[in-house]
Amino acid sequence: MRLNIGIRLRRTLGNDFAARQTIFNCYYNYTRRNFNTFKSTRESASVRARSTRTKMTRYKQAFEDEDSSSIGSVALNSEGISTSATHIKYYSPGVLQGAIMWRARSPMEKCLFIVCAGLLLMVVVLSIIISSKNSWDDAQIFHVSNGEDGAHCLTEHCVTVAASIINSIDNSVNPCDDFYEYACGGWIKKNPIPDGKSMWGTFGKLEQENQLILKNVLEKPLNEMKSEAERKAKLYYISCMDPDETIEVLGAKPMLNLLNDTGGWNITGHFNISSWSLQNTMHILQNKYNMGGLFSWAVSEDDRNSTRYIIQVDQGGLTLPTIDNYLNKTEHGKVLAAYLDYMTQIGVLLGGEENSTRKQVQAVIEFETELAQITIPQEERRDEEKLYNLMSLSDLQKLAPFISWVEYFQNATVNKKITSKVKIVNYAPQYFKELTKLVIQYNKTTEGKIVLNNYLVWQTVRSLTAYLSKPFRDAYKGLRKALIGSEGREEQWRYCVTDANNVMGFAIGAMFVREVFHGKSKPMAEEMINEIRKAFTRNLKNLTWMDAETRESAEAKANAITDMIGFPNFILNATELDERYEDLLISKDEYFLNNIRVNQYTLRRNLEKLDQVANKTTWIMTPPTVNAYYTPTKNQIVFPAGILQSPFYDMENPSSLNFGGMGVVMGHELTHAFDDQGSEYDLHGNLHQWWNNATIERFKNRTECFVEQYNDFEIQGRHVNGKQTLGENIADNGGLKAAYHAYLSTPKSHKDQMPLPGLNLTHRQLFFLSFAQVWCSAVTSETMGLQIEKDTHCPAKYRVIGPLSNLNEFSTEFNCPKGSRMNPISKCEVW
Repeated sequence: MRLNIGIRLRRTLGNDFAARQTIFNCYYNYTRRNFNTFKSTRESASVRARSTRTKMTRYKQAFEDEDSSSIGSVALNSEGISTSATHIKYYSPGVLQGAIMWRARSPMEKCLFIVCAGLLLMVVVLSIIISSKNSWDDAQIFHVSNGEDGAHCLTEHCVTVAASIINSIDNSVNPCDDFYEYACGGWIKKNPIPDGKSMWGTFGKLEQENQLILKNVLEKPLNEMKSEAERKAKLYYISCMDPDETIEVLGAKPMLNLLNDTGGWNITGHFNISSWSLQNTMHILQNKYNMGGLFSWAVSEDDRNSTRYIIQVDQGGLTLPTIDNYLNKTEHGKVLAAYLDYMTQIGVLLGGEENSTRKQVQAVIEFETELAQITIPQEERRDEEKLYNLMSLSDLQKLAPFISWVEYFQNATVNKKITSKVKIVNYAPQYFKELTKLVIQYNKTTEGKIVLNNYLVWQTVRSLTAYLSKPFRDAYKGLRKALIGSEGREEQWRYCVTDANNVMGFAIGAMFVREVFHGKSKPMAEEMINEIRKAFTRNLKNLTWMDAETRESAEAKANAITDMIGFPNFILNATELDERYEDLLISKDEYFLNNIRVNQYTLRRNLEKLDQVANKTTWIMTPPTVNAYYTPTKNQIVFPAGILQSPFYDMENPSSLNFGGMGVVMGHELTHAFDDQGSEYDLHGNLHQWWNNATIERFKNRTECFVEQYNDFEIQGRHVNGKQTLGENIADNGGLKAAYHAYLSTPKSHKDQMPLPGLNLTHRQLFFLSFAQVWCSAVTSETMGLQIEKDTHCPAKYRVIGPLSNLNEFSTEFNCPKGSRMNPISKCEVW
């Protein structure tokens, strides 16, 4: 979504469970990043034993075997006569005749005879060897059948999936020392990060396969589209692909026209400070064009009354992904230098003089640095109760009087009556208090006003440069390289498929679902969720730290969690789908303007929700997305069609692989309802305390164990932030445990219990291997650093090692000694 806030959209998987993770637009184009089906094709190398019979020509032939029929030794002189003192020979008449004939031959004839005899002998010997070898090979060839051999599953699917698993394993690693390296070491060696990418993994491979599917459907003729919405999606895709090079011909013109319409930019020289006001500029840039700056806001469900929508405001306004990028100049000097170069290049491309542009954008960076200084770190914003501050607009006006808030929101909503009594939720009162001081200070002088306008216009410019000609897009490469270690060289069609999905994901989702989503997947996934829910609730009685009343409430909340699987039904109804995009105008040769219109359309749709009853069946993710999420205000888990594919899920898989892959994803999302943030919401999705006080204290003590454990995890010289990643770590651990016990209790067919070929592993062991191999990945050091600083998920390696090392059942199945790395003496457990 292009709202100037992603406020309180609590996506908990991704790139979320993938990672996937709101790090930065550039970082997320990884994941176009992010998430090709995990089908590792591998060449099977058949090792052939060759019998090499050495042919020796001896100068002196000796018969030294004990079984030799010769007595003593036979020595022939140059004439071939025996010189042995004791040599007894018995000749038959035939043999005698042959001897006489032999003596009658000339030396040349004798030589030719010997050669021919030798060649004949070689033919006979080779025939015997080949015959023997063919018989041996027949015994060794692995024949794929349509069924089973009584011991192993030998169907084509079983053989393929077993080969994929084997190909990823590194057997040189002891699974009790480092299960991630054991499970993924082979995959990492065979899958270097592709050129232009900053990370590569199973999520990315699956995403790429989904992209190919979308490319094929988007390139079908317009008359084959089932709805007007789908035709608009195709037109948007064409505008991005730019077959007539309209984007290149226009160059900077679309942006310059926009700057003229919005009041100008001092950097390009068309700006009048005497007629400028902060209030008016924010009305135009933020409320008309849906751009960001200074803070963030949106209309979303009220945390304390999730049946209604309410305006929410929060801190925001930084361009670089982390506070540290600004404040830790020693570590991030390279990023700041690249950011300055990027801003300067864009300013010059838009007509600015280089030296003046560099000076002015440097002042913008200094302003953003001051914003960073008052921005509250992410790890300090995990208590939902403390974050929630309900206030009226008059209260907000007293707290942050740098603009008129009634005017601001009235200008944004237009058709809604906004008064000073309107209630809003403020998630960062201290930030707004400090922001007011900063803005008022800048607003006192002409130079300060120019900096404020340059900053706000820059937020608009940098949001739209991706829709301009190649020089604008290329300008970003240096900053991208500094941030994530890769300049990015994605094929244009891949970029455009992802962009079109971001803009019209439900129209594209309709095409995707018709192409790949099987009807049986939905009920089977539903059954898996129910089994995992049962396993989770059964385990509640084993938690001695919970009091009986809280345990009963927790069970009620778990049973109240609703789920949505695959896709929303409306997308397959052409009329309903068309209604959704009815007000969005798309043209095939106006890529820049298409995106302006998309921004305005997205803002309008968000604002329409104000004063309405909350719709708890809306989807945040589009069907092709390789991800999943939990929403606490809806108490709902969602699994798009995009993730219900291999390696996470396949209807032909043994249940061990499906529960280890998709089952853990489901358990992860369900457990988010009970992590350090989700646990503050009740079964109806409302924020209030439903726990016993003593139980809350014991819960916090147990979660502190995770904080300390994950703080100790180190990768590439950096430590994981255990507090920042706490919610995800609780979900990873609880989800794995619930999925495993659901797998154990689920009835299994005969096929489910048959071993996979080539793998000396039980299905219980395969469950854990399937879980781990979902996370096989490689990342650049820059991306790893960014992930540790910004992401609420810990690196993939520890999403495997952390939960497995805390689970006794894993250590039992792999016979890991007590005290080994994967079976530490001290373990952490909440759920």
